[in-house]
Amino acid sequence: MVGPQRPQFVLFGSSIVQHSFSNQGWGAILADLYARRADVLLRGYAGWNSRRAVQILDQVFPKDAAVQPSLVIVYFGGNDSMRPNPDGLGPHVPLPEYIENMRKIALHLKSLSAKTRIIIISPPPVNEQQIRETLSHIIPDGSRTNEDCRIYSEACLKLCRELDVKAIDLWTAMQQRDDWLTACFTDGIHLSSEGSKIVLKEILKILLEAEWKPSLYRKALPAEFAGDLFLDVDKPNGKT
Repeated sequence: MVGPQRPQFVLFGSSIVQHSFSNQGWGAILADLYARRADVLLRGYAGWNSRRAVQILDQVFPKDAAVQPSLVIVYFGGNDSMRPNPDGLGPHVPLPEYIENMRKIALHLKSLSAKTRIIIISPPPVNEQQIRETLSHIIPDGSRTNEDCRIYSEACLKLCRELDVKAIDLWTAMQQRDDWLTACFTDGIHLSSEGSKIVLKEILKILLEAEWKPSLYRKALPAEFAGDLFLDVDKPNGKT
Protein backbone atom coordinates (compact mmCIF):
# COMPACT_ATOMS: atom_id res chain seq x y z
CA MET A 1 0.00 0.00 0.00
CA VAL A 2 1.01 3.62 -0.34
CA GLY A 3 1.46 5.83 2.66
CA PRO A 4 0.82 7.63 4.89
CA GLN A 5 -1.77 5.19 6.15
CA ARG A 6 -5.34 6.44 6.22
CA PRO A 7 -8.53 4.81 7.49
CA GLN A 8 -9.95 2.40 4.93
CA PHE A 9 -13.63 2.46 3.98
CA VAL A 10 -14.55 -0.65 1.99
CA LEU A 11 -17.73 -0.81 -0.13
CA PHE A 12 -18.73 -4.47 -0.45
CA GLY A 13 -21.67 -5.70 -2.46
CA SER A 14 -23.24 -6.40 -5.82
CA SER A 15 -23.94 -4.04 -8.72
CA ILE A 16 -25.31 -1.23 -6.54
CA VAL A 17 -21.77 -1.14 -5.14
CA GLN A 18 -19.80 -1.93 -8.31
CA HIS A 19 -21.49 0.92 -10.18
CA SER A 20 -21.27 3.38 -7.28
CA PHE A 21 -18.27 5.11 -8.85
CA SER A 22 -20.09 5.83 -12.12
CA ASN A 23 -22.97 8.13 -13.08
CA GLN A 24 -22.21 10.53 -10.19
CA GLY A 25 -22.59 7.56 -7.86
CA TRP A 26 -22.62 7.51 -4.08
CA GLY A 27 -19.25 5.75 -3.82
CA ALA A 28 -17.50 8.37 -5.92
CA ILE A 29 -19.04 11.23 -3.96
CA LEU A 30 -18.08 9.57 -0.67
CA ALA A 31 -14.49 9.19 -1.89
CA ASP A 32 -14.47 12.86 -2.92
CA LEU A 33 -15.82 14.01 0.43
CA TYR A 34 -13.19 11.96 2.27
CA ALA A 35 -10.27 13.01 0.06
CA ARG A 36 -7.06 13.26 2.13
CA ARG A 37 -8.87 11.68 5.11
CA ALA A 38 -9.79 8.09 4.19
CA ASP A 39 -9.28 5.67 1.32
CA VAL A 40 -12.56 4.42 -0.14
CA LEU A 41 -12.02 0.95 -1.64
CA LEU A 42 -14.48 -0.62 -4.06
CA ARG A 43 -15.24 -4.32 -3.76
CA GLY A 44 -18.40 -4.57 -5.84
CA TYR A 45 -19.42 -7.61 -7.87
CA ALA A 46 -22.33 -7.15 -10.26
CA GLY A 47 -24.75 -10.07 -10.35
CA TRP A 48 -23.65 -11.50 -7.03
CA ASN A 49 -25.89 -12.59 -4.20
CA SER A 50 -25.24 -13.17 -0.50
CA ARG A 51 -24.42 -16.83 -1.12
CA ARG A 52 -21.50 -15.94 -3.38
CA ALA A 53 -20.37 -13.24 -0.98
CA VAL A 54 -20.07 -15.69 1.90
CA GLN A 55 -17.88 -17.94 -0.22
CA ILE A 56 -15.18 -15.30 -0.68
CA LEU A 57 -15.33 -13.47 2.66
CA ASP A 58 -11.93 -14.73 3.78
CA GLN A 59 -10.34 -13.64 0.51
CA VAL A 60 -11.75 -10.11 0.49
CA PHE A 61 -11.48 -9.64 4.26
CA PRO A 62 -8.68 -11.89 5.59
CA LYS A 63 -8.55 -11.95 9.37
CA ASP A 64 -4.75 -11.87 9.37
CA ALA A 65 -4.43 -8.73 7.24
CA ALA A 66 -1.89 -6.23 8.55
CA VAL A 67 -4.44 -3.41 8.24
CA GLN A 68 -8.14 -3.90 8.81
CA PRO A 69 -10.81 -1.55 7.46
CA SER A 70 -12.22 1.16 9.69
CA LEU A 71 -15.59 0.91 7.95
CA VAL A 72 -17.31 -1.64 5.71
CA ILE A 73 -20.51 -0.69 3.91
CA VAL A 74 -22.35 -3.84 2.78
CA TYR A 75 -25.11 -4.29 0.25
CA PHE A 76 -26.62 -7.61 -0.86
CA GLY A 77 -30.23 -8.63 -1.28
CA GLY A 78 -31.63 -7.29 -4.51
CA ASN A 79 -30.44 -10.27 -6.53
CA ASP A 80 -31.29 -12.67 -3.70
CA SER A 81 -34.89 -11.44 -3.74
CA MET A 82 -35.50 -12.31 -7.38
CA ARG A 83 -38.01 -15.08 -8.02
CA PRO A 84 -36.41 -18.49 -8.61
CA ASN A 85 -36.10 -19.70 -12.18
CA PRO A 86 -37.94 -22.93 -13.06
CA ASP A 87 -34.59 -24.52 -13.98
CA GLY A 88 -33.18 -23.72 -10.54
CA LEU A 89 -30.56 -21.36 -11.94
CA GLY A 90 -30.27 -17.65 -11.32
CA PRO A 91 -29.36 -15.43 -8.36
CA HIS A 92 -32.36 -16.19 -6.13
CA VAL A 93 -31.54 -17.08 -2.52
CA PRO A 94 -34.38 -18.21 -0.24
CA LEU A 95 -35.16 -15.74 2.52
CA PRO A 96 -33.96 -17.93 5.46
CA GLU A 97 -30.64 -18.54 3.71
CA TYR A 98 -30.30 -14.84 2.86
CA ILE A 99 -30.72 -13.95 6.53
CA GLU A 100 -28.10 -16.47 7.61
CA ASN A 101 -25.69 -15.34 4.89
CA MET A 102 -26.00 -11.73 6.00
CA ARG A 103 -25.46 -12.86 9.58
CA LYS A 104 -22.24 -14.62 8.55
CA ILE A 105 -21.05 -11.54 6.69
CA ALA A 106 -21.74 -9.24 9.64
CA LEU A 107 -20.13 -11.53 12.20
CA HIS A 108 -17.05 -12.05 10.03
CA LEU A 109 -16.61 -8.30 9.62
CA LYS A 110 -17.10 -7.75 13.35
CA SER A 111 -14.33 -10.25 14.03
CA LEU A 112 -11.75 -8.36 11.96
CA SER A 113 -11.03 -5.68 14.53
CA ALA A 114 -12.59 -4.04 17.55
CA LYS A 115 -12.51 -0.80 15.56
CA THR A 116 -14.04 -2.11 12.32
CA ARG A 117 -17.46 -0.50 11.92
CA ILE A 118 -20.25 -1.81 9.71
CA ILE A 119 -23.14 -0.26 7.83
CA ILE A 120 -25.53 -2.57 6.00
CA ILE A 121 -27.77 -1.22 3.24
CA SER A 122 -31.09 -3.00 2.80
CA PRO A 123 -32.43 -3.83 -0.67
CA PRO A 124 -33.89 -0.75 -2.35
CA PRO A 125 -37.23 -0.64 -4.16
CA VAL A 126 -37.47 -1.24 -7.90
CA ASN A 127 -39.49 0.24 -10.75
CA GLU A 128 -41.14 -2.85 -12.23
CA GLN A 129 -42.44 -1.04 -15.31
CA GLN A 130 -39.00 0.37 -16.11
CA ILE A 131 -37.46 -3.09 -15.70
CA ARG A 132 -39.93 -4.44 -18.27
CA GLU A 133 -39.04 -1.62 -20.65
CA THR A 134 -35.26 -1.79 -20.33
CA LEU A 135 -34.23 -5.22 -19.04
CA SER A 136 -36.82 -7.64 -20.44
CA HIS A 137 -34.10 -9.32 -22.52
CA ILE A 138 -32.31 -10.54 -19.38
CA ILE A 139 -34.91 -10.38 -16.58
CA PRO A 140 -38.14 -12.34 -17.07
CA ASP A 141 -41.31 -10.37 -16.43
CA GLY A 142 -42.39 -10.56 -12.80
CA SER A 143 -39.15 -12.06 -11.52
CA ARG A 144 -38.12 -8.90 -9.69
CA THR A 145 -40.84 -7.14 -7.71
CA ASN A 146 -41.00 -4.29 -5.27
CA GLU A 147 -42.92 -6.44 -2.80
CA ASP A 148 -40.17 -9.06 -2.72
CA CYS A 149 -37.62 -6.29 -2.18
CA ARG A 150 -39.68 -5.10 0.79
CA ILE A 151 -39.71 -8.57 2.35
CA TYR A 152 -35.94 -8.98 2.03
CA SER A 153 -35.35 -5.41 3.20
CA GLU A 154 -37.38 -5.91 6.36
CA ALA A 155 -35.58 -9.19 7.09
CA CYS A 156 -32.21 -7.46 6.63
CA LEU A 157 -33.16 -4.62 8.97
CA LYS A 158 -34.46 -7.01 11.62
CA LEU A 159 -31.16 -8.89 11.55
CA CYS A 160 -29.19 -5.65 11.89
CA ARG A 161 -31.18 -4.72 14.98
CA GLU A 162 -30.50 -8.17 16.43
CA LEU A 163 -26.76 -7.85 15.80
CA ASP A 164 -26.57 -4.17 16.79
CA VAL A 165 -25.27 -3.19 13.35
CA LYS A 166 -25.99 0.17 11.76
CA ALA A 167 -28.42 -0.17 8.87
CA ILE A 168 -29.92 1.93 6.10
CA ASP A 169 -33.55 1.27 5.23
CA LEU A 170 -33.08 2.13 1.58
CA TRP A 171 -36.42 0.61 0.54
CA THR A 172 -38.22 3.21 2.66
CA ALA A 173 -35.80 6.12 2.19
CA MET A 174 -36.06 6.12 -1.59
CA GLN A 175 -39.84 5.99 -1.58
CA GLN A 176 -40.01 9.17 0.50
CA ARG A 177 -39.53 11.03 -2.77
CA ASP A 178 -42.76 11.57 -4.65
CA ASP A 179 -40.95 11.05 -7.96
CA TRP A 180 -38.84 8.06 -6.91
CA LEU A 181 -40.16 5.85 -9.70
CA THR A 182 -38.93 8.19 -12.42
CA ALA A 183 -35.97 9.91 -10.73
CA CYS A 184 -34.02 7.24 -8.86
CA PHE A 185 -33.12 4.58 -11.45
CA THR A 186 -31.33 4.19 -14.74
CA ASP A 187 -33.10 0.96 -15.66
CA GLY A 188 -35.55 0.21 -12.85
CA ILE A 189 -32.90 -1.41 -10.64
CA HIS A 190 -29.61 0.46 -10.74
CA LEU A 191 -29.35 3.90 -9.23
CA SER A 192 -29.33 7.22 -11.02
CA SER A 193 -27.43 10.17 -9.59
CA GLU A 194 -30.61 11.12 -7.71
CA GLY A 195 -30.90 7.63 -6.25
CA SER A 196 -27.25 7.78 -5.19
CA LYS A 197 -27.85 11.06 -3.38
CA ILE A 198 -30.31 9.27 -1.12
CA VAL A 199 -27.79 6.52 -0.32
CA LEU A 200 -25.09 9.08 0.41
CA LYS A 201 -27.38 11.15 2.64
CA GLU A 202 -28.19 8.08 4.76
CA ILE A 203 -24.53 7.07 5.03
CA LEU A 204 -23.43 10.56 6.08
CA LYS A 205 -26.20 10.71 8.66
CA ILE A 206 -24.90 7.54 10.31
CA LEU A 207 -21.28 8.76 10.18
CA LEU A 208 -22.32 12.02 11.85
CA GLU A 209 -24.56 10.53 14.54
CA ALA A 210 -22.85 7.23 15.40
CA GLU A 211 -21.16 7.23 18.79
CA TRP A 212 -18.11 5.45 17.45
CA LYS A 213 -14.70 5.94 19.01
CA PRO A 214 -12.83 7.08 17.10
CA SER A 215 -15.43 8.96 15.11
CA LEU A 216 -15.47 8.37 11.35
CA TYR A 217 -17.28 11.62 10.60
CA ARG A 218 -15.31 13.52 7.96
CA LYS A 219 -14.56 16.60 10.03
CA ALA A 220 -13.34 14.40 12.89
CA LEU A 221 -10.61 12.85 10.72
CA PRO A 222 -7.34 14.70 10.10
CA ALA A 223 -6.58 15.84 6.57
CA GLU A 224 -3.33 14.42 5.27
CA PHE A 225 -0.54 17.07 5.14
CA ALA A 226 -3.09 19.61 6.34
CA GLY A 227 -0.36 22.24 6.82
CA ASP A 228 0.11 22.46 3.06
CA LEU A 229 -3.54 23.28 2.36
CA PHE A 230 -4.43 26.78 1.23
CA LEU A 231 -8.14 26.05 1.63
CA ASP A 232 -10.15 25.61 4.80
CA VAL A 233 -9.51 21.95 5.56
CA ASP A 234 -13.00 21.60 7.01
CA LYS A 235 -14.59 22.75 3.77
CA PRO A 236 -12.39 21.65 0.83
CA ASN A 237 -13.79 23.01 -2.43
CA GLY A 238 -16.80 24.29 -0.52
CA LYS A 239 -17.93 20.85 0.68
CA THR A 240 -19.24 20.40 4.20
